[in-house]
Amino acid sequence: MQLASPQPVDLVSRYLRPGTLQLGEPPPLSLYVHLPWCLAKCPYCDFNSHALAADGLPQKRYLDALVADLEAALPQVWGRPVVSVFIGGGTPSLLSPEGLDGLLAAIRARLPLAPGCEVTMEANPGTFERERFKAFAAAGVTRLSIGVQSFSDEMLQRLGRVHDSRQARAAIAEAAQAFQTFNIDLMYALPGQDLAGLRQDLDAALACAPPHLSIYHLTVEPNTRFALAPPPQLPDDDLASDMLDLITERTAAVGLERYEVSAFARPGQRCRHNLNYWQFGDYLGIGAGAHGKLSYPHRVVRQVRWREPGAYMAQTESGQAMSNDEEVPRARLPFEYMLNALRLREGFALADFAARTGLPISALAKPLAQAEARGLIGRDLERVWPTARGFDFLSDLQAMFLP
Repeated sequence: MQLASPQPVDLVSRYLRPGTLQLGEPPPLSLYVHLPWCLAKCPYCDFNSHALAADGLPQKRYLDALVADLEAALPQVWGRPVVSVFIGGGTPSLLSPEGLDGLLAAIRARLPLAPGCEVTMEANPGTFERERFKAFAAAGVTRLSIGVQSFSDEMLQRLGRVHDSRQARAAIAEAAQAFQTFNIDLMYALPGQDLAGLRQDLDAALACAPPHLSIYHLTVEPNTRFALAPPPQLPDDDLASDMLDLITERTAAVGLERYEVSAFARPGQRCRHNLNYWQFGDYLGIGAGAHGKLSYPHRVVRQVRWREPGAYMAQTESGQAMSNDEEVPRARLPFEYMLNALRLREGFALADFAARTGLPISALAKPLAQAEARGLIGRDLERVWPTARGFDFLSDLQAMFLP
């Protein structure tokens, strides 16, 4: 059911009206902040990102819009502590340190941040400056996520990245000094990449002793430049599978645990923000094209902000930052929950499914039995988790819970 965009008080009243679901206590709440600009649009990227115009970043107007968006959304989350903040993009490290400091101050003034709240910022090595990183940390960023993608200059050129391997190494070295913790983003199954090339990338990344490593399979997404002109020599499925085996073997050997399909972490270094997504927690999303998911006693609601940056700023200035919202249909809730929870190696607690969807465990009975019969999950009286086979065929496993 598609909903319009009424005033904030009307919105909350509508979300709180009676319904058939009976959810438990609200799950943890995170805040996502989107900055939609990059130095250049990568040919594989299907995120809401836009190359900077000739007149540069409209920083003041956009930051003012973010604060206005947050202010208008407060009645929807009033009094709930925020366990994590994630500033993503685009390239948020394009913000000036002064602009970021003002944004985080505005957030702290309006939302109660939980003790030890994780504050992550994405960064492109092409925007690296030593003093800039130190200033971001001083402003309150606790965790930097660095979009390296590859340590091969040849691969970086094929991916359309604006940085080189030297800049990547310098950014990582500074992040290790300036922030409480950091993450390295890598990609594999790149055009022309073989096992030897991936092994070199892994050696370079692991030599930096990252507390957290995210590794993603390059896929050709619709509405990207790669979709219009696919790059040559993409690894086939067999080679990509061998690459994933190499990744899991090499990361395990240095103490990085694969706790999620694409995420590897040392003990105590899991990404709190992403864990909240995967555990079907709540998140308020502000900024151009930002998505949010909020729980109420009788329903789960998804929200979307205006996607195009100019439209987002204009609509937010007129008090209508949200382009649309949707109550998740009862029949779709099992799939939406499993789409996230089955990405985790440890799976999920059955009690959490009931509390966060408002549905009885019996809603999962048939697909769970089918998945177990196919060897895709393991389970006991309290938990369900994907097997190694379930991880290998995750899309097939998730699809079993479609309505």
